[in-house]
Amino acid sequence: MNTTATKTMEAVVKAESGYDNMELKQIPIPEVTGDKVLLKVAYTGICGTDIHTFKGQYANAVTPLVLGHEFSGKVVKVGPDVKNLKPGDRVTSETTFATDETCIYCQDKEYNLCPNRVGIGTKANGSMANYVLTREESAHILPDNVSYKMAAMSEPLASCVHAMYQKTPFTLHDTLLIIGPGPMGLLSLQIAKEIGARVFVSGITKDADRLQIAKELGADIVIDTQKEDLEKIIMDATDGVGVTKVYDCSGATPAVNAALPLIRKGGTFQQVGLFAKPMNELDERSIIQHEITYRGSRSQNPYDWAIALHLESKGAINQDAMITKIFDLEHWRDAFDAMMAGKELKVMIASNPDDPDLAE
Repeated sequence: MNTTATKTMEAVVKAESGYDNMELKQIPIPEVTGDKVLLKVAYTGICGTDIHTFKGQYANAVTPLVLGHEFSGKVVKVGPDVKNLKPGDRVTSETTFATDETCIYCQDKEYNLCPNRVGIGTKANGSMANYVLTREESAHILPDNVSYKMAAMSEPLASCVHAMYQKTPFTLHDTLLIIGPGPMGLLSLQIAKEIGARVFVSGITKDADRLQIAKELGADIVIDTQKEDLEKIIMDATDGVGVTKVYDCSGATPAVNAALPLIRKGGTFQQVGLFAKPMNELDERSIIQHEITYRGSRSQNPYDWAIALHLESKGAINQDAMITKIFDLEHWRDAFDAMMAGKELKVMIASNPDDPDLAE
């Protein structure tokens, strides 16, 4: 659909809970009221949350629901209370659609911690559609040299910024281990190399292609933990002291436990990836005896987005290396299949491929 005059649009809808139960269907284009902004969607990245929702594993998703929360697009209509955006603006958006506005977290703009937060693509309709609705505060105008494709990676990049700037900051003097060479791990790697830290990236044998990409993106050492001795490599490379910080982007308990003893005493372990289970057996002995700080990180908040867009604008993020497949909206299922097959890095859906203004 090319204009809002049609009143309906195509959207990828999770009709009900359970495995799959998804279809491409016609639904009404959202009404624009208050501080809301309607975007004509350019691209949407598929992330792990979307896959969990597809499989019926994500408990927070409501149905029916349009999926998609990593996106970019062009403003086509604004509500009467919108002050700083106008039709034609190129934007990306935070995932926060609404909050309670009164809790202590909202007062500090830590919307990711608001207990009553409504997220785009999880509780409010998302961007796997021709159009998506967001709020003005969540929208960010793109720098002129940031493409729509790059901008659709802003949300996961902002989540990595949240972990690496807000929660566990590092300097060029740090030695880091990043566990998991998926999209989050490789974005974290690029943040680290932009500052100049020494970085190890670990994965398993099936990650061979991604480990090679990590090497091409600047990783000092990449390690296949199923073929190589992680402990020996790290200890040899750090004179037996260990790394100063670990960022786990895998959510794999065995990988976490293998890394904990490899942190220098007084170091920090930053959890970025989500575990499959809420309760996991961790190497608490290493945490206690080495006085390790183990820190959580949840999503992103407004403080992270200016940094993410700055990194994109200055060329710190390699778009071509990160985005490996693009499908149009009609072939959304092929996009999900490609992502679930585990051979692609970042798969995107183009919502309006016939619009040349959105193809960049």
